[in-house]
Amino acid sequence: MRSLIAAIVSMLLLAFQAHAANPVGMPLHAEPREMPEISFEDETGERRDLSAWRGKVVLLNVWATWCGPCRREMPTLDRLQDRLGSPAFEVVALSIDRAGPDVVRRFYDEIAIKHLEILVDRRGVAARSLGIPGLPTTLLIDRQGRELARLVGPAEWDTPEMIAFFDTIVSAGDKEK
Repeated sequence: MRSLIAAIVSMLLLAFQAHAANPVGMPLHAEPREMPEISFEDETGERRDLSAWRGKVVLLNVWATWCGPCRREMPTLDRLQDRLGSPAFEVVALSIDRAGPDVVRRFYDEIAIKHLEILVDRRGVAARSLGIPGLPTTLLIDRQGRELARLVGPAEWDTPEMIAFFDTIVSAGDKEK
């Protein structure tokens, strides 16, 4: 039964990809891809695992404070989290700043980021495990922790088209339950 549900959801996602305008050039993979288990730290230095977000659709953005395009897109990610953040969807912004959470906190304060948690991969282990080729890189992850799509480069994450795109993905996941 579970594999039948997964097949139906995959077909829905493929149909969406084939027939809907993709608002940011973030095409869905033909099949969801398994991901490695990754860990990083939160603002207090506590270890966090990406698996803590299982059950939600996650937009994982890997970025750094020194990356110009990353800095420009962060407010759009913050607004997206404010708009869509829920038990079904979350933006997870993962900084690779070696200086740690303090530099990210200063940056968040400087540009008034209010809705994103501070998460840091100081040593770049998670980024390497995920095969991040450049910054920013954003992964769309399903409720089972599989990669549905990947975009290398910045985007405007809070446009009406983007919000509709994520609503569709979350709704498809709701039907899977």
